[in-house]
Formats: sequence, structure tokens, C-alpha cells
Amino acid sequence: MLHLRSIAFRSPIRHFSSTIPALRMKVVPVLVSADNYAYLLIDEPSMKAAVVDVLDVEKVQAVAEKEGVSIVAGITTHHHQDHSGGNKACLFPIVSTYPSIPVYGGFDVPSKTDLVEDGGEFTVGDNIHVQCLATPCHTKDSICYYVTDTSNKSQAGGVFTGDTLFLGGCGRFFEGTAEQMHTSLSKLATLPDDTTVYNGHEYTAGNVAFAKTVEPNNPGIDRLIKLAQENKVTTGLSTIGDEKEWNVFMRLDQSAIKYAATGAEEPSAVMTKLRELKNNFRG
Repeated sequence: MLHLRSIAFRSPIRHFSSTIPALRMKVVPVLVSADNYAYLLIDEPSMKAAVVDVLDVEKVQAVAEKEGVSIVAGITTHHHQDHSGGNKACLFPIVSTYPSIPVYGGFDVPSKTDLVEDGGEFTVGDNIHVQCLATPCHTKDSICYYVTDTSNKSQAGGVFTGDTLFLGGCGRFFEGTAEQMHTSLSKLATLPDDTTVYNGHEYTAGNVAFAKTVEPNNPGIDRLIKLAQENKVTTGLSTIGDEKEWNVFMRLDQSAIKYAATGAEEPSAVMTKLRELKNNFRG
């Protein structure tokens, strides 16, 4: 087995306070470029991990080595190079040496061994259950991964959203439509409210500046402003419940967004205008 370790990011998942810390699912963000996140998804009881959206292989290896975990899977949210670019360099050689190690991804993801589709399921380590959620729009092959710890029912789940859902924002519609993005974000909104959001980029400061112009009287957005001001790394500090309160792209039914900001009413039309406004925002 490839044995690797990790960097100085602390998992945003809180640990129980006790003399001996409880073993559980752990997520470690790895900033692999100016704003790009990869992640280690760690099953602490088995010390096995999956790497999500590997780009910079050396940085991910350093993190895994520090954490003392064995990489047993690769998970990719979509085919864009800044999310899948490390697959061939890091994971495909591993697959060649260790044929039991899968690389999960949608139909356009390079170097995958296991094609995943909406509703698909697999396990990382001994205890982490992964559910695949197809969320096409940013790319046609976008998959979000909802993860839970089967050995620790009290721990909230997490969702790796790639470039579909950001803290306070959403991805550009490169290969899809506004209707598809609305459908995809609505699907993510059905996850438990305490689900932690792990997104693909550190875009929070820009997203919240835009959101304030769209829905200026929303107290949730003021909370997100404070969070962005106090944390250089914001991934893992938001939940699905939070996003429903402060993410304007998940609040298309609000009057301030429909009428004042976009002048539209039907959800797809509101989403179209909102994305256009964000694309042209320079605040």
C-alpha cells in the first residue's frame, strides 16, 4: 500500500473533548494552488483515506504523510484540469501497482477506474459511506459526494461540491443551463442542514461581496461577511443549512432576489440573471 502523510490544515470537523479523542471521519483541506482545494477524506479507525480532487501531488502527499494515512481511493468531482490534473501523475500509477485502488469520477474524468453516476455508492476505508449526486451544469459530468461515518451516527455528514456549490456562490454554467444549476443546487438543499460543505475553491470573499449587493438586508449574509473576514480558509466552516440562509443562488424565491435584483420571477430566469450579474460583478 502507498503510505503517505499530511500538511498544516486542521480538519474543520470538531472532535469530542475527552482524554482519548474519539476516532471518526476526518476531512483535511489541502490548498494546492492560489485558491484550489484538494482534500483528504480520512477514516481514522482504519487510517485509510481518499484524496478528493488531487492537483498538486507533492502537496497532497505531504499532507497524507503528516496524517499517517494510506491512500486507498481517488475521488474527482469533475473533469476540469484544476480538479483532475493530478489523477494521471498520482493515482493512475498507484492503480497500476495496486489494482484494488479505485479512482472514482464522472464520464469525462481522466484516469478513472470506476465510473460513478447519480445514486451510486461506495465506501472509503472501513466506515465512510459515499453517496454520489449528479449535479450537471458547471460541467456535464459534475458529481458531488455526500459522505457519512457509519461507525459514528452522531457525526454530521459532509459534501464535496467541486465547482457546483461554493460558500455563498455557485459555479459558472460552462456546460449547462440555469435550469440545471437550479436543479443541482435544489438537490444539494435536500441534504441534512448540518451537512458540512467542502467546496473546490476559496471564493468566499468575492461571493459575499456580490451577495450583499443582491440581498443587502439579509442577516445571514452579514454572518458570512464576518466568517470571511475572520478566516483565510473558509471551506468546511459552512453547512447546507447556512447556505440556504446566505447563498443567493439557493434563495431564488426571495422577493429581494426575484424582483429588486433580477426583475424576474421564474426560477430559471432568476438564476440566469443572477449568474449574469455575478459574472459582471467587479466589487
